[in-house]
Order: sequence, then structure tokens, then C-alpha cells
Amino acid sequence: IVFQVLNTVQGVINCFFLFSFEPSVFAARIKALRISHNLTMDALAKEIHATKATIGNFENVNKKPSLDAILALADYFNVSVDYLLGRTDNPDVNQ
Repeated sequence: IVFQVLNTVQGVINCFFLFSFEPSVFAARIKALRISHNLTMDALAKEIHATKATIGNFENVNKKPSLDAILALADYFNVSVDYLLGRTDNPDVNQ
């Protein structure tokens, strides 16, 4: 039963994150961060255990990211999830 509850909670969280942000802001921020770190799409994909196509789809607003992808990108670039999602213009991670 604990597993079912965790799956339900994760599903609610995924829905919240996937539908409460502006995809074009997310796309622009991922691309800007990638370029500012001198990374190719392929190099970034390897860092977050994704594919080059996935990064391209994020940057071209063809695909909404999963919660796991958002967290991996925020951790890799050391920025807040809210910054990636366009909910703030402050990239600092609140400790």
C-alpha cells in the first residue's frame, strides 16, 4: 500500500509541475544554461542520463519534461526548479 501511495503522490506532483509553468521559458533557460556551460546537447544529455533528442525536444518546446528531468537539470546547473519553470527570475537555489 505504501508503494501505491507513493505512486499517487508522485503522479500528483508530476501533474503540478508539468502544467504549472510556461514551456517556452523552460526551453529558453535550458538552452541558455547549456550554452553558457559550453555543453552540446549530447554532453548535457549524458550528464543527466537522457538522450540528445530529449534535450532537443525540451529546447524546441516539443516535449514537457518529467519531474525527474527537471530535478536532474536543476541539480546539474545548480539552479532552482522555480527558475527553470519560469516561476522566478532568480536562479539561486534556496537552501
